Amino acid sequence: MKTETSHKPIHIVGGGLAGSEAAWQIAQAGVPVILHEMRGVRGTDAHKTDSLAELVCSNSFRSDDATSNAVGVIHAEMRLAGSLIMACADRHQVPAGGALAVDRDGFSAAVTKAVQEHPLVTVVREEITGLPPKEWDLAIVATGPLTAPSLATAIQAETGEDSLAFFDAIAPIIYRDSIDMNICWYQSRYDKVGPGGTGKDYINCPMDETQYNAFIDALVGSDTVGFKEWEGTPYFDGCLPIEIMAERGRETLRHGPMKPMGLTNAHNPTVKPYAIVQLRQDNALGTLYNMVGFQTKLKYGAQAETFRLIPGLENAEFARLGGLHRNTYINSPTLLDRSLMLKSRPGLRFAGQITGCEGYVESASVGLLAGRFAAAERKGEVVTLPPATTALGSLLNHITGGHLVNDEEPGKRSFQPMNINFGLFPELEPGSIVKPEGVKRFRGKDKTIMKRQLIARRALADCASWLGIRELATA
Repeated sequence: MKTETSHKPIHIVGGGLAGSEAAWQIAQAGVPVILHEMRGVRGTDAHKTDSLAELVCSNSFRSDDATSNAVGVIHAEMRLAGSLIMACADRHQVPAGGALAVDRDGFSAAVTKAVQEHPLVTVVREEITGLPPKEWDLAIVATGPLTAPSLATAIQAETGEDSLAFFDAIAPIIYRDSIDMNICWYQSRYDKVGPGGTGKDYINCPMDETQYNAFIDALVGSDTVGFKEWEGTPYFDGCLPIEIMAERGRETLRHGPMKPMGLTNAHNPTVKPYAIVQLRQDNALGTLYNMVGFQTKLKYGAQAETFRLIPGLENAEFARLGGLHRNTYINSPTLLDRSLMLKSRPGLRFAGQITGCEGYVESASVGLLAGRFAAAERKGEVVTLPPATTALGSLLNHITGGHLVNDEEPGKRSFQPMNINFGLFPELEPGSIVKPEGVKRFRGKDKTIMKRQLIARRALADCASWLGIRELATA
């Protein structure tokens, strides 16, 4: 049963993580929402279901360490702000060392149920083929990387900008009972115990030097999916296909996703593996594991043949093979104001990956902000921005103008998608970093850790103050 209010509804186009979070924030503020989602009427090249907030590339929300990791800080800030995405992720987490990973089906089902059952939210299954009509008054476009071509064309016509795009690749998922545990073993890197974890949260597949070199040869020699109409479009560096990484140098993978550091072969502790492939639990039952860092655009037959060269995966059965999808985003610093509103269309905001953030958490966090800004505007309240010292504020700053302009090539835009990281936060006040008493040597890594801890502490306190949470703000 829907609740009657005196407020006119806010429309949201897109029911991914950003759109679902925006809808939740608006409804929780007492303003009705109409959420338009095309899946159920029209599918996409990457989604498999019509559920809201479906996870496509990975099931990991990355680090949950709010003391010294920027991703963990934004997790904590979103929890302070009553994030639906974080609440559902916490309820459906699966072991993943120091990361927050989720049962992707349980997570999506929980978000869908919460949104659909909220008395102030109406979900409409339909494709919006153009910009929201002006009679909608306040609206948010949160269509993400897989924006339908007709809507993308309408956005381009309104903004006068050339479309920008890059590619995200998807990692394969393997059935647990097809992995040879006489070769593989359970262990988190450096035995780290994370949320819901035990320190033995990953399955590890060891390689000696000969096996590694044979794998690299097969990887770079395999057939990939061709996308001639997309030639010239860049990959996002944080999600490069594994074969692209391998092409950059024979040793690249063993210093990246296949690095052996912090792991000891339980079957042969005295011999250090040359490289290690890690698999992370993908569902609550523990029956599915995804290949960490193994996003790929190899053809399906080549994937199965190449990945079965990995020790322990000789008989691997794949629940899902890897793939590639296009990710479209707008030139936000030029087009959007500080409250994520399109400068040429008052009342129309953008949220999620289409704004130029990258990652599940970042996408949802921008949806959270857009929802709060729109709700405040609908209620006639002052739209207050999060402090620049917070993770939310630093990401917002990047999206709406915190990039370097390319003065040497004025016609070339320099804005690129970005994950949350400490480089986006303002510097600490001079003198903030003080050598602990009794410590003789204080530099390098130790100093960096303290700096990040201080930035994280400042961020959470300032976020609490912004949200009116007095206890944490004065702690």
